[in-house]
Amino acid sequence: MLYVLCDTQQQFSFAPPSGLRGYPSTRQPGCEIQNNSLPIAKKATATMKYIEVIANQGNADTVAAIAEKAHAQDFRLGVTGEDGMQSMRILVSDDKLQSVLDTLQSILGAQPTAKIVVLSVESILPQPDEERRKQEGSATAAREAIYQDVEKSARLDFNFVVLVILSTLVAGIGLIENNIAVVIGAMVIAPLLGPNLALSLGTALGDITLIQKSARTLFAGILLVVVLSAGLGVLYPADLTSHELLSRTEPGLDSVVLALASGAAAALSLTTSLSSVLVGVMVAVALLPPAATLGLMLERGATELAIGAGLLLAVNIVSVNLASRIVFFVKGIRPRIWFEKEKARRASVIYVLGWFVTLLILIIFIYGRHLIVF
Repeated sequence: MLYVLCDTQQQFSFAPPSGLRGYPSTRQPGCEIQNNSLPIAKKATATMKYIEVIANQGNADTVAAIAEKAHAQDFRLGVTGEDGMQSMRILVSDDKLQSVLDTLQSILGAQPTAKIVVLSVESILPQPDEERRKQEGSATAAREAIYQDVEKSARLDFNFVVLVILSTLVAGIGLIENNIAVVIGAMVIAPLLGPNLALSLGTALGDITLIQKSARTLFAGILLVVVLSAGLGVLYPADLTSHELLSRTEPGLDSVVLALASGAAAALSLTTSLSSVLVGVMVAVALLPPAATLGLMLERGATELAIGAGLLLAVNIVSVNLASRIVFFVKGIRPRIWFEKEKARRASVIYVLGWFVTLLILIIFIYGRHLIVF
């Protein structure tokens, strides 16, 4: 078997413990296998990861035992430096990655100079058998990788603000002109998926800092959409009677189902390392048009329609976050340390119950409003 990595040129000497298989690894220009007996590998399988551990050489036997317990495909020891630190590599499948990382952190966490790096494997030849590939394909992404991706998308920075401004202008014009293609275009660039997932992940991990950061970013993003839409209504004097616009002022049970599906799909795409671009569009559909409609209706003084848009926006925010949090729970996304787990459990209970009760109140209010109207 041959492994191809595209992010390192360092060579490791092999020193496997009992029960582990070792294979030579190399890195060729362009990440291609230069071997006439094997086809050139150009596509990533994304089913395995190399974990590189840099720690005191006295930890080599312990790390080797961890690799053996996890049924690692490969274990390698690098050269020991003058400072006594040694590089060690473990090749594991995605379904074993989280458990290995947790064990390594528990053992090496007290060593300030120790480091753990996860490297992606571009290709593996020959391919694993079908049963193994199905098992690895259903694996949940590592907690640390999920956190890193989500934390970046929850930042209230220049890029986030610019994308909100651009998507709001495009969505507002599309809604006013009843042009669904333009509205969909705005969904593609809207950055509202990140803060919602970060809020759910923060409660799953009991991370107060992430919860506060994501809530602040989400609130700022929605507020900016409403304000910009109101300003667009001033500069764009047109009758707000288009179907695309008025449909966002009539929340119903279908809106709840759409938002729940969007939130669940978003969390699932994140935990399985699948592309979240289309899922992000789904979430943006649930959040951006209602927020833009709210701003437009407020500017025109259409209070009743603005209330409808506001209710739809509130229902969608609650539903997206509730569904994504449930998916994180089902996929086993939780803290590593027991006392952090307890803190996260309490936060999750409060979070889920709070969103659930809020959703019920909103649904009752929506149907009560319909009864009053009729």
